[in-house]
Amino acid sequence: MTAIRISAVGVPSDYKTSLVPAICQNLGYQIVWVEPKKCDLMIIGSFHNLGKKKLAWCPKPLRPLVTNLSDSMQSIITSHKQPLTLFQTGENLRHDFVSNNYALTFDLGISSPHHFRMPYWMEVTDWSGEGVTGNTNPRYGRLLDINRLLQPLGKAFLSRPQKVAIFASHLREPRGSLLNAVKKQIGVVEFGKSFNPLIKNHSESGLVKFNELQAFAFNLCPENGMHPGYYTEKIPEAFMAGCLPITWVDESVSTDFNPQAFINLAPMSGNHFTQLGELLHSQNRLMQYAEQPLLLQKPSIEPLKNYLKQIIQTALS
Repeated sequence: MTAIRISAVGVPSDYKTSLVPAICQNLGYQIVWVEPKKCDLMIIGSFHNLGKKKLAWCPKPLRPLVTNLSDSMQSIITSHKQPLTLFQTGENLRHDFVSNNYALTFDLGISSPHHFRMPYWMEVTDWSGEGVTGNTNPRYGRLLDINRLLQPLGKAFLSRPQKVAIFASHLREPRGSLLNAVKKQIGVVEFGKSFNPLIKNHSESGLVKFNELQAFAFNLCPENGMHPGYYTEKIPEAFMAGCLPITWVDESVSTDFNPQAFINLAPMSGNHFTQLGELLHSQNRLMQYAEQPLLLQKPSIEPLKNYLKQIIQTALS
C-alpha cells in the first residue's frame, strides 16, 4: 500500500473519520498524518483565519473547533518542500476563500479541473455500496441511507404529533424570523444550545438527532445561508427520520433534491409566510408531500474518487 503524508489545518476535530480520508484509504493509500512541514498534501479547512479578523465570519458555537492555524501555516512557509494544497469546506465559503491548488466546496457553476463540488450531505452519506467505509455522522446517529432517500417520504408522518422540531446552536437571521413564522402556525419544540445554555456545543449536546425526530411530523431545518449549491445535511436528515422538512433554500436546490419533497420558506418571505398555514393544516397538501422522494436519481461517489485520485497522484509525483 502506497503511503501519502497528509496534514490538515483548520478542520473539525473529527476530520480523520470523515469522507475524504475514507476515500483515500479506499483508493489503496495509507494515510500518514504528519506535521505541516513534512506533508505531501495539505488539507486546509473552513476555519482558516490567517491574516483575517479572527473568526469574525464564523458562528460562535463552531469556534472551539479552530486549531492554532497561524503556527501551522508558518511551518509550511519554512518547509523545504511546498506541499500540494486542497481547500475543503463544509461551510458557506467560496472555492477561492484561501489560495489553493484544488478545492472541494458546495459551489455550482465552477468550470475548473481544480474544483469539485461536494455538498456536505455527501460527507455524511453511507457509500459502503461503492466500497467506501469509515466516515461517520455522530450527531445524527447514523449515515444517510441513499435507498431511503430515493423512496417517497410516506404518510406515516401524518400519524405523528403534528409539531415541529428545531435543532439550533444559534438564531441569527433568517433563523429567528423563520422560527417565529412557524410558531404562529404550529407548535415547536426547541433543541440545542440556543435554547439550553447548559449545552456546551452541538457536538457534546447528548442529543441523537435521528432518535429525537421520531416524535415529530416536521423538522424546521433552514440552511445557515443562501448560495447556489449550498445544501447541507439538514434536509436529508429530516427526511430520513420520517419528518417533512421545512427549510429555507434557493431554487437551485433542485440540483440535489426534489423540491416537491419539502416545504421551502424562501419563496414565502415576500408575503410574510402567509401560505405556510395553508400547507401545514391541509391534509390534501401534506399527502402530496408524502408521495415524493427526496432524491430523483441515485448519486455516485465515483467522480469524487477519481478527483481525489488525481490529487494524490499529483502530490506524490
